[in-house]
Amino acid sequence: MRDIGLDVLLDMNGTEYTEENGYWYKIEAWKVERTKERPHGIRYNLTFHDNHNKRIMGFDNAHLPPNRKKGYKGRIVQYDHSHEHYLDKGTAYEFKDAAQLLNDFFDRVNKIISE
Repeated sequence: MRDIGLDVLLDMNGTEYTEENGYWYKIEAWKVERTKERPHGIRYNLTFHDNHNKRIMGFDNAHLPPNRKKGYKGRIVQYDHSHEHYLDKGTAYEFKDAAQLLNDFFDRVNKIISE
């Protein structure tokens, strides 16, 4: 069965768009081999930047986010995560599918723009 959300995400690879306020976003997404770290077979980086080119927020699976639970020795291998500002090292993000990823990203972009 064809995944239209995945088609849209992959078609948006390389997209950069500047909003009227000078803020801008960039979308990178491509297929990769399915692994334990990327079971959905997609590598992605969706970022939103201010008019000074600082990343405000983003979703990606380029690296393992830090473990925020003190005393927890094991680690669930999950590369999907979000960043809420440019200094944020990442918070786990539950990837459901490409369409939901795009919805979550643009919902957050629209919320930031309206604030």
